[in-house]
Parts: sequence; C-alpha cells; structure tokens
Amino acid sequence: MSTTGNSVACEGMYSQLIDDEGHRPDVGHGARPVSGVRLISRVSSPGPYRLATMCLATLCAVLLISIIAVTAHYKNKPQGGGEATPEIQKQTQDAEVTALLANISKLQQEKTQLQKEKDELQTKLDAKAATKAPKVIQSTTKAPPPPIVCPDDWHLFNNSCYFISRNTRDWPESQSYCQSQGGYLAMIHTAEEQTFLWNLLPRGHWNAFWFGITDEQTEDKWVWVDKTPLVGGFWEVGEPNNHINEDCGYIVKTRVLERVAIRSWYDAPCSMYCRFICEKEMGPGASTAIPH
Repeated sequence: MSTTGNSVACEGMYSQLIDDEGHRPDVGHGARPVSGVRLISRVSSPGPYRLATMCLATLCAVLLISIIAVTAHYKNKPQGGGEATPEIQKQTQDAEVTALLANISKLQQEKTQLQKEKDELQTKLDAKAATKAPKVIQSTTKAPPPPIVCPDDWHLFNNSCYFISRNTRDWPESQSYCQSQGGYLAMIHTAEEQTFLWNLLPRGHWNAFWFGITDEQTEDKWVWVDKTPLVGGFWEVGEPNNHINEDCGYIVKTRVLERVAIRSWYDAPCSMYCRFICEKEMGPGASTAIPH
C-alpha cells in the first residue's frame, strides 16, 4: 500500500472518530465537540494507568528483594531452638576456658602480692617486738620474794612468825624477851589471827598467855606495844574490868569447851607471871623495832 493510500485511510478513520465522538449519547445538548487535536493528545499521553503499573512493579521488586534477604538470614541461622553448631560450641568453650585461665592467673598474682605484703608486715612486727622486749623484761622480771621460813619453834601466819613460850614471866619481862628475839609481844588485829593463835595454845585449868596490849599509861585507853590504839578486840563478856589494878591483857584457854577464841581476852596485873606470845614480822620491808 502506498503512502498516499495510508494517509487517506488515516484521515478517514480520524473523521470517523470525530463523528463518533460528536454523536456520544453522554455529551449534553449543546456541548462543545472535542477538537481533533486535543483528542489525539489525550490518546497519545501515558495516562495514570501506566504510572500505577510502574509503581506496582517497583513494589514487587522491593518485596522480592526483602523475601530473598529474610530467607538467606534464616538459612544461615542455626536451627533447633537456637542451638549452636558443634563448631560454635567449641569456640564458646574455648573462650570460656581462656577467660577462666586468665582469672586464675590474676588470682595467683594477687595471692603472691598479698603473701609478700604479709611477710613484710610480719618482719616489721617482729622487729618492733624485739625492740620492746628488753623494756618489758626489765619491768616484769622481778625476782619473786623468797619464801618465809620461821625459826624453830616459831609458827608462820601471813607474814609473821609467832612463838608460844613454855616459861612464865611478868608482862614487861615478856616484852623484853620478845624484843631480844627480834620481835614483840603479839599484836592481834583480826579474827583470823586470833583464831590461829588460839588453836596453838594448849588447854588447861587456867592457861593464860600475855600478848601486846596495855592501858598502864591511861586507864581504859588500851594501846598496842607500838603505841597505836586498840580498835575493837576479842574480850570475854564483862572484860576488861580493871579488878585490882589490871593494866595488861592476856588470853585464857581452859578445859571448858564452850569458851571460844573471839571471847578470850582478860585484863590482869602486869606483875603476874604468865606464859606469853611473841610475834616477829618476816615480810619484805618488815620492821621489828618496837619503842619501849
């Protein structure tokens, strides 16, 4: 077919389209017929359907790429609830063992350091103790006092020795004899001392023993041989009564068992002859110098 024929045919088809368009039933009465140029431009433009097709194709491509990526991810992920493969488990165990070994090595280093510090402190402590040792020894190494040993026929009580005579003398002579032995007529201050001496005395009809008390200087002002005043005492009931100028004290022990140690003192004339009790202090710093 020639070009002229084609042109005629196209013009015929164009005229037919114009006629058909002009006679559409939906075109209102008096509507303006569409020009041929505008119709050709609308038919030849891409239109909204082509744009929608392009968007849909793009979305499909993105979705396909996403599906491929997710599939690849889960294909590489271990199956069975997240359990690692033997190779991964081995790598994990090796890492844990390495960490434990590192911790053990660190602890050993800390132990060595602490032991070193302990040894240094112990050395300093020993050196300090060695420097203080002589002072402690000087302040605490007092020789214990020697045990008290009483002479023959003397009896030990606390820090004193006591002598019970077998011969009789008056009170002043008895005091002189005790002083010649380095002592004095006994001074009895406690119930324990009184009971100790009472138990040494023999029983008899009227066994009487001088001890170191007198009121010869002032009546009823009883004093010991060292001039200190008497406090209390162990007098028999009704004693001292100063019967016939009785200015010296003695202890009486008879066969009457009801008589007791803490009620056995009497007063009597100092010139009367009786046996006597001497006392001699033996403790550290003891002094037996008794004024006359």
